[in-house]
Amino acid sequence: MPLESCMILLDNSEFMRNGDYIPTRLEAQSDAANMIVNQKTQSNPESTVGVIAMSSSGPSSGAELLVSPTDDLGKILTALHGVPLCGEMVRNGKDAVDIAASVQVATLALKHRRNKNGAQRIVLFIGSPLTCAEARSFVKAGKQLKKNNVFIDVIAMGELGENEPKLRELVDAANGSSANEEGAERNCHLVTIPAGILPSDVLITSPIFRGDAAPMGGDMGGAAAGGGGGDAFAEYGGVDPNMDPELAMALRVSMEEERARQERVSAAAEESNQEEKSGDDAAAANNAESMEGITDGVENDEDALLQQALAMSMAENQASSSTEETAAAAGGESTAMDMGDDDDDAAMQMALAMSMQGESEEKTDGLDPAFVNQLLGSLPGVNPDDPAIQEALRKAKDESDKKGDEKDDKDE
Repeated sequence: MPLESCMILLDNSEFMRNGDYIPTRLEAQSDAANMIVNQKTQSNPESTVGVIAMSSSGPSSGAELLVSPTDDLGKILTALHGVPLCGEMVRNGKDAVDIAASVQVATLALKHRRNKNGAQRIVLFIGSPLTCAEARSFVKAGKQLKKNNVFIDVIAMGELGENEPKLRELVDAANGSSANEEGAERNCHLVTIPAGILPSDVLITSPIFRGDAAPMGGDMGGAAAGGGGGDAFAEYGGVDPNMDPELAMALRVSMEEERARQERVSAAAEESNQEEKSGDDAAAANNAESMEGITDGVENDEDALLQQALAMSMAENQASSSTEETAAAAGGESTAMDMGDDDDDAAMQMALAMSMQGESEEKTDGLDPAFVNQLLGSLPGVNPDDPAIQEALRKAKDESDKKGDEKDDKDE
């Protein structure tokens, strides 16, 4: 952070006894002021901080300068923890604290700061009601701050409904008219803290603590309590390591361990997904191999059936071909026989005639010529009208007649 001289204005009126902030408004204010002092002094070693109590027990009953701007942290902390409650709740038609007068005293203290090169800033804590003060006095004080190039940060604790509009007039006047333009930076801020919430929890994420300039409308309200406001110390869990090194380091170690745990969990989940994917691939491959085996078996069975059918078909073809060859051979033989019959027709006829003659001699003495002619006509290759056959039949008949006559003579 840049070099800066800061004056912290504390409200130590009787209204700070209220317990709507834990433990009281005064104690919560002291805790928040202590945090701001540590942040200012540790951010830049040449920065200075002063303390003013806005109520005093003296005759003036006005603002009291406790510590001028200094870089001695011991003096500053002693002044912060030694602020007593004093003043009256209502003083002759005036508020318990005089904001305009306290801001003027702080401006004079900053004017006499040791290092003139740094920026000037006032941090104002207010917890008393501002019922008697007029809004124009706040506007006048804000313009005076703008003229002297002094920034102001206001922290409102309690009595928000009555104090916030007037305090906003002060902050807007200190920012100047150019701050009302869209996107313009606001170096003065107003932070309202609802009851029941520690001011330090809100300030740690506010522009007051981070020291950056907020854009227009960047004043933090009570809704921002406990919310995230920037990542200036995100590595240390939002805690300034200069203020509390041990806590910041513990938070950093814890965050690194959590990050490592999440990485391990994500790596294990990814590995599990890969294993499941590889298992699914292996199962798919096994199924594919099984299907291929079944297909091969079916194909082998089909091949065996096809081979068997081919063998049967070939056997049938061989049988038919052998049958055809046998028939052809038989046909050839019959043809040869027909040709031989034409040549040996006479011999055949003679043999048949002799056979018929022998049979006629053995079985019967008389033979019907018509029957013999019919019998000879039924034989293949025999012509009953052949002269040789007719001559043989005639001779056979004559002999038969001759034997019949001889038999008749013997019987007589």
